Amino acid sequence: MTVTPILAKMDLGAELAHELEIEEAFSFTVAGHTISVDETTVVSWIVIVVMTILALILTRNLKVEGEISRRQAILELIYEKGEDFFKNLMTPKTYDFIPWLMSMTLFIGIANMIGIFAPTFFGLFHFQNETAQGIIDAICALKPPTKSMQVTAAMAITSIVIVEYANIRDKGIFGRIKAYTKPIWIITPINVLELITKPLSLCMRLFGNVLAAFTIMELIKIVTHNTVIPIVFSLYFDLFDGGLQAYIFVFLTSLYLAEATEEEEEEPKPKKDKKGRLKRKA
Repeated sequence: MTVTPILAKMDLGAELAHELEIEEAFSFTVAGHTISVDETTVVSWIVIVVMTILALILTRNLKVEGEISRRQAILELIYEKGEDFFKNLMTPKTYDFIPWLMSMTLFIGIANMIGIFAPTFFGLFHFQNETAQGIIDAICALKPPTKSMQVTAAMAITSIVIVEYANIRDKGIFGRIKAYTKPIWIITPINVLELITKPLSLCMRLFGNVLAAFTIMELIKIVTHNTVIPIVFSLYFDLFDGGLQAYIFVFLTSLYLAEATEEEEEEPKPKKDKKGRLKRKA
């Protein structure tokens, strides 16, 4: 009787559980209360800082008149394509949310893809200095923050808050409350329940897909012992699937914004004859 396959399964499960675990990065105390910050929050901050630095670098010395640089031409082309995409989904009343939707697309896309770029590119560097190598190892250990439900929940709640703000801005507070009773007052509880189901669906869809892709990639890395094979699979699970989930998230949010500000069609009033009687249809 051999126990090797059983031990292999146990090691595989333990290693996978370790990779899926969200560890604490650091903690601090405020007024006697300990506040812990986990690694997904830190990675989210890193992504935001990198996006901010790149935005400042790429948008320097932009021109309104005269000959523009190739960099500005490419940036304007990308922005116009993204703007046209969202304008086809949304109403003119919500066009001012397009920059936010684009920023959210970039954040989710980069956060989802960080699992391939960090270990693949930085893993090629090896230093004799322990501090430098420690930094490289920390970068290679970066995990996509979107595999944490608290990150996806925060983004989903933010999206729904913006949708409700657009709705109230368009229809007013009383108009928004009145909308809960349409098309008939008896379904008011169902309309109110959408305030929970919409962000929940956004959160769970993004979290579930990213976690599943991350789990599959970790299994492949463990089984193949980090050979070149995981890089091939990463082209789908980290690049294609990561970009697809970013697209789905902002696509649904833009549809919610369009739905919140669409014009309500008034029912045609019945025609009456000169004596005030309703006309019958021929």
